[in-house]
Amino acid sequence: MVNVPLAHSARRPELLAAGAATVTVVMWASAFVSIRSAGAEYSPGALALGRLLVGALVLGVVCLVRREGLPPRAAWPGIAISGLLWFGFYSVVLNWGEQQVDAGTAALVVNMGPILIALLGTRLLGDPMPPRLLAGMAVSFAGAVTVGLSMSGGGGSSVLGVVLCLLAALGYAGGAVAQKPALGHASALQVTTFGCLVGAVLCLPFSGQLIADAADASLSATLNMVYLGVFSLALAFTTWAYALARTTASRMGATTYAVPALVVLMSWLTLGEVPGLLTLAGGVLCLAGVAVSRSRKRATRVVAASPRPEQTRESA
Repeated sequence: MVNVPLAHSARRPELLAAGAATVTVVMWASAFVSIRSAGAEYSPGALALGRLLVGALVLGVVCLVRREGLPPRAAWPGIAISGLLWFGFYSVVLNWGEQQVDAGTAALVVNMGPILIALLGTRLLGDPMPPRLLAGMAVSFAGAVTVGLSMSGGGGSSVLGVVLCLLAALGYAGGAVAQKPALGHASALQVTTFGCLVGAVLCLPFSGQLIADAADASLSATLNMVYLGVFSLALAFTTWAYALARTTASRMGATTYAVPALVVLMSWLTLGEVPGLLTLAGGVLCLAGVAVSRSRKRATRVVAASPRPEQTRESA
């Protein structure tokens, strides 16, 4: 007989991790809308530094309230690498790259990140690569390509821009994989907070640009930068780390393929940008691929047979 409350409590960590991953995906999708607004008035380095400073402030306050303390020494290599590659380097080169290429090209190149995470995770972390995960990533990448192609053509692209977006994808993948071992020694909040601080220190040379841009920027652009720091960084990266600690880097990377589909939907609702049929089809493919990659093979249920009355009497 199955104990229902016990079975539900056993699934609770898995449900919490799925919820955390969902929060991350939604917040990262909304970031693309905010970056388009803030990026028009803030230079790439200034926007990255401003976002990181806001995120570090929020995360630092939360750490003090929760008395998290410093991460253990064993966690620092992963924190330092993720802070340098993902929080710092990725933020600057992505902002710069999106100024050089159209949105479709940027989406195409940056969405190589989850594939790179899967390759690095398998090589460096020993992550398994089940057929469902591979199939789901293939479907999602086809969807991302479809979305990117449907969005291309509205702007120019340069070799420099494509290289910058490729470097952003490499930084994203390397930082995400480096986080995984760190989460074995420190909490998700600690890994996110100190990774953000490392990224902010890396971006300090842009302090002068940030001060100059903030003096001339509109209130809307500045509020978008604050939003990026509080929600798409402090909140989203913490929920990402929480979920990553409870699954593989490859599976988490595949989950982020839902971002292009949500960006299409949010742009439609908030900016009035009506997507074409090709864009919608690509978004559906992205979500379908995520569903496949997150699915698990059904386990065969073994039901213990109840003893028949005559068997009970015989054994007695």
